[in-house]
Amino acid sequence: MRDEPARGLDEGALRALIPRVLAGLVRRGEDFDTAEDALQEALVEASRVWPEHPPRDPFAWLTTVSVRRLVDARRSEAARLRREETTYAQPRPGGTEAGDDTLFVLFCCCHPDLSAASQVALTLRAVGGLTTREIADAFYVPEATMAQRISRAKRSLRGRRLDQPGDLAVVLRVLYLVYTTGHTDRVDLATEAIRLTRQLTLATDEPEARGLLALMLLNHARLPARIAPDGSIVTLDRQDRSLWDVREIAEGVRVLQSTLAVRTDAAPPGRYQVEAAISALHDDAASAEETDWPQILAWYDDLVALHDDPVREHPAAVLGRAIAVGHVLGGAAGLRETDRVREVIGDRHRWHAVRGHLHELEGDLPAAASSYAEAARLATNVAERDHLVRQAARVRALDRSGSS
Repeated sequence: MRDEPARGLDEGALRALIPRVLAGLVRRGEDFDTAEDALQEALVEASRVWPEHPPRDPFAWLTTVSVRRLVDARRSEAARLRREETTYAQPRPGGTEAGDDTLFVLFCCCHPDLSAASQVALTLRAVGGLTTREIADAFYVPEATMAQRISRAKRSLRGRRLDQPGDLAVVLRVLYLVYTTGHTDRVDLATEAIRLTRQLTLATDEPEARGLLALMLLNHARLPARIAPDGSIVTLDRQDRSLWDVREIAEGVRVLQSTLAVRTDAAPPGRYQVEAAISALHDDAASAEETDWPQILAWYDDLVALHDDPVREHPAAVLGRAIAVGHVLGGAAGLRETDRVREVIGDRHRWHAVRGHLHELEGDLPAAASSYAEAARLATNVAERDHLVRQAARVRALDRSGSS
């Protein structure tokens, strides 16, 4: 398997070639598994040959070598495959654009027969061009474990028809999963997800694809202020907004506005467009106190209305709306909203954390400290647990200073 990108070509340009070559092989009838293995072998060969002999046409070179690997793997069909080799290596008349190839391969990777974890791993490998080691590091698992996961995913696609694989909604969900996974020292998955979503917007006019890109950009812009120098989480209301990336915010707003401008009553904005609008309102506020909570609440109303059963289908939206209700109508009103969903999501750390924030808004500091502490007890992420412990300690200190 490929350990590093082929040298002699910009890494970004190489990654853009990978789905084009893979799509060409799969469209001509190769199994996804076989085609991807052949391409990986071609990339290994490229890393050896290109530093001293860079090709004039990297796409044709990779396609040709991939086909040769397929020929070697099927000696019994050598005569037929040799005739096809010349065809593979030449540009196709009226061929698809690179964006179409990216969309096609994304659909293959997001085939409904695959689990969500396999969809993400295969997308990063076949479309993102990441090595197995890089993907393993991003998910904090051994390289051998990730290699097995990818191999199983490719075997699952063997024999499947890939003319219309997957669904765009699944592709968007997988890309958002890639984004929310975050980053490691070796691989910034958030940046990789933004790159892939940009490519997707070139291949489809679907407004939700642009909505997702806007959402990622608007959230990613706040990343520099999200972690304190000591590694602790900084909540949105306490972030240094001068650290936010204003260019990324401006781009996200432009993408969102262009998408919302074409909406109609018959086609209202979808989930990612609505969440991007909420994020844009947070980014637009010069301080936490200047946040336009009434407008945010209105967008949350639209968001929960998109789901038949929002508590089960999108609990984060329900809890986000409860916070907005608390800021608009008071902490007690927000708490009543959380009471309505307690039976379904009441024992999750996020539910208790939201309750802590709303109790604090209401001025009930002992209840806020208790809720933060319970949220910390239930949290599985170390950084979140430590943050909630600090929140509980901070509120207790405020309570003591107010009582003395």
